[in-house]
Amino acid sequence: MPDRLLGRRLHLLQGRLYGILDLGYLPATRMFAVGEAMIRGGVDIIQLRAKNAEPEEVLALAQKLKPLFARQEALFIINDHPDVAREVDADGLHIGQDDGTVAEARAKLHADQLVGKSTHSVDQAVAAAKEGADYIGIGPLFPTPTKPDYPAVGLDLIHQVRQRVDIPQFCIGGIKLENLREVVAAGATRAVVVSGILQAEDITDYCLKLKSLVGPKGLLAK
Repeated sequence: MPDRLLGRRLHLLQGRLYGILDLGYLPATRMFAVGEAMIRGGVDIIQLRAKNAEPEEVLALAQKLKPLFARQEALFIINDHPDVAREVDADGLHIGQDDGTVAEARAKLHADQLVGKSTHSVDQAVAAAKEGADYIGIGPLFPTPTKPDYPAVGLDLIHQVRQRVDIPQFCIGGIKLENLREVVAAGATRAVVVSGILQAEDITDYCLKLKSLVGPKGLLAK
């Protein structure tokens, strides 16, 4: 068990490109094929997000997707549903600010599963790190329909968080191929891309182009 947790954390440290299979953009019938294309394009971490689905639907979808990750080319993360993450033995769980503490999430998971948390300010980022999150999301950097309740935080937050937090930080929110250079120039070493990937005509090619921009920047880069 410790070896598997170590392997997951190492993969997380090395990860640069994080994609999300979002039921708000894709029908369930396309999830597997799109996930395959993302992995071929070098996506390091893939999250299943199904905000309005019943837990039983999320579980069924996660079970169908799990074989994609057998070779561990990408980590498999479940959004919001700890019971599903535990049942399918996903690599981890992602929670939001309204989903309780990291410790509460860990208590519902296997001991070797990761926990990530969304943050929208320096204070939230610092708090999530103190809670013991394995990684944080920072954003939304730009306005995005996937986070309509949160105003864009802007690029300055990237540097501010890097000064205070040592765990892996994934910038998120409105990031696409056309603005990723700007995000990297502001100090980001990791990025989450959602609609840009899911709406691309050639998903694998789009992911390869994203990966070339965010690229490997050293094993221990924040």
